[in-house]
Amino acid sequence: MTDARPRRADEATFIEAARSDDAERLAQLTERHRRELQVHCYRMLANYEDAQDMTQETFLRAWNKRESFRGNASLRTWLYRIATNACLDFLEKRNDRTPVTAELPGPGSEVRYLQPYPDQMLPMDPQDSVVARETIELAFIVAVQHLPPRQRAVFILRDVVGWPASRAAEALELTVASVTSALQRARVTMREQLPDRRLDWRSAATHELSNDERAVVKAYIDAHERNDLDGLMALLRDDLRFTMLPTPGTLIVTARNAVDGWVSNGLFQRGYDDWRCTTTTVNRMPTAALYLRTPDNPTYRLFNIAVLRIVDGRIAELTGFGAADKPWLNLPPTL
Repeated sequence: MTDARPRRADEATFIEAARSDDAERLAQLTERHRRELQVHCYRMLANYEDAQDMTQETFLRAWNKRESFRGNASLRTWLYRIATNACLDFLEKRNDRTPVTAELPGPGSEVRYLQPYPDQMLPMDPQDSVVARETIELAFIVAVQHLPPRQRAVFILRDVVGWPASRAAEALELTVASVTSALQRARVTMREQLPDRRLDWRSAATHELSNDERAVVKAYIDAHERNDLDGLMALLRDDLRFTMLPTPGTLIVTARNAVDGWVSNGLFQRGYDDWRCTTTTVNRMPTAALYLRTPDNPTYRLFNIAVLRIVDGRIAELTGFGAADKPWLNLPPTL
């Protein structure tokens, strides 16, 4: 995801459009970067709706600062700088009202504002899509939230976007030494939060689901639709990490305790709950979209999504999100 040169045609066109206040042409030039900027904002904020807002804020700031662009860096670099600082300004306000108090590591453990990211909004460029799988998964997004905002920005710009220290320092108005120090501290925290993950986020990994993942999702859906509690239990690891947002906290539970908990919370009432499910992906992760029909309502209505991390043929992490209030997931509200 390094900043590819040359893009001089874009820079020259942007400068010409800025001088003539050609809003339509400026919008065309900036709009092509929307998806990657939105993913960048999501990594910073862990919230899809906030990322959308900050991407719009980036374009607004770019318009207001259009005359300051001289083409010394690429247009893409300039927009990333604006987006990063917009996110830092937003985080300063959000962290004042939403403190992060970690108890357990894992998806959603303390990031109450965490939202899933719809795959259809990821960059369409193949190279960007490959990078996205490793740096868009929920565990990575949550781990990044453990970093202080400016340290978070340094880590993402250096180790994810691939900027040199000098460019990150200029964007964040820091010294190169400060950027280097912040990156070292960030990497230590990331290793603590992701002990079984590497920090080489730019390796060439496929973003497609494996056959193993597809088979487990299919089995999970089949068991759900049959209210087959034993079948569900067989798919779960005994050290399952389970989170249901926005409820805070990640539970590390046995398969039996997980299923018993779902039953005690009113799910899987035999003769009452009637499920239909579809397979999808969010955050480049296998996901089941769950639709529920009850005796007093004849329609299968979107209930929630279950985002799964599958290890050796079993579900190691299950993160649930209410889905009925998230039209941007692009799931049909009823079946």
